[in-house]
Amino acid sequence: MFLLRRQTQNNQENDSSYQDTKVAELKTGLGPLSGRRLKYCTDACLRRYLEARNWNVDKAKKMLEETLKWRATYKPEEIRWAEIAHEGETGKVSRANFHDRLGRTVLIMRPGMQNTTSAEDNIRHLVYLLENAILNLSEGQEQMSWLIDFTGLSLSTNMSVKTSRDIIHILQNHYPERLAIAFMYNPPRIFQAFWKAIRFFLDPKTVQKVKFVYPNNKDSVELIKSLFPTENLPSEFGGKTSLNYDHEEFSRLMTEDDVKTAKFWGLDEKPFNPPKKGHSGAEVAPEPVPVEAVVS
Repeated sequence: MFLLRRQTQNNQENDSSYQDTKVAELKTGLGPLSGRRLKYCTDACLRRYLEARNWNVDKAKKMLEETLKWRATYKPEEIRWAEIAHEGETGKVSRANFHDRLGRTVLIMRPGMQNTTSAEDNIRHLVYLLENAILNLSEGQEQMSWLIDFTGLSLSTNMSVKTSRDIIHILQNHYPERLAIAFMYNPPRIFQAFWKAIRFFLDPKTVQKVKFVYPNNKDSVELIKSLFPTENLPSEFGGKTSLNYDHEEFSRLMTEDDVKTAKFWGLDEKPFNPPKKGHSGAEVAPEPVPVEAVVS
């Protein structure tokens, strides 16, 4: 009986008319919106929050309202490359110049290239690149792919569990259903204990999106190649191209995208004034707690 009821629920959730009804209910529940809130709360956005909460309107509404509060305070759409460019000097996180086979934006992460110690700036750097990746999604595409290269990872470059928890908190609560798949390529032993510590804070659906790829494991290699043509895939991930990060060129690209971001959000661009020494000008992400949301 339980199995039949679950199958019926799954069929409902996959039904477009059912989903449209839920989106309409959530929209009504949110009430009148204006400005950036209206810009953010598209039908596609509402669907992501509903999907993250198994189409429960009340839970999705609560989750979305928390995101709107966070965005109003943290202002991720106002972060500009000039503020966090120093974080990107080594290319520890960057947007790839290629897409996966489904046309999704790709973020490349290289934790072994960690170059700073400020948890707050690391988080703002990642949030900036998430917003940038979303800005560059193809029409009708809602999700992105991640490629994670562990070359050079050591105890000195490995991110702390606390900072990882803060990042997970933001990703799962404020970017639901944005992650399609994350490939962790040939992680060293040092990462295994770290993974055991942080996966506790990940939603089970998110854990399923994380794929470990090892060069000597044929099935995992075939999986990554099924989504990335070898001619596009960097050699660090078993492909045929080189992963050459040019900070000057990437900075130029991000500066151009900052103009697109400002235009999208209807913001007047203002000159960037660096914060005073000892102050980053950003609000520290709130202390996370285990949640049931899903990373997009």
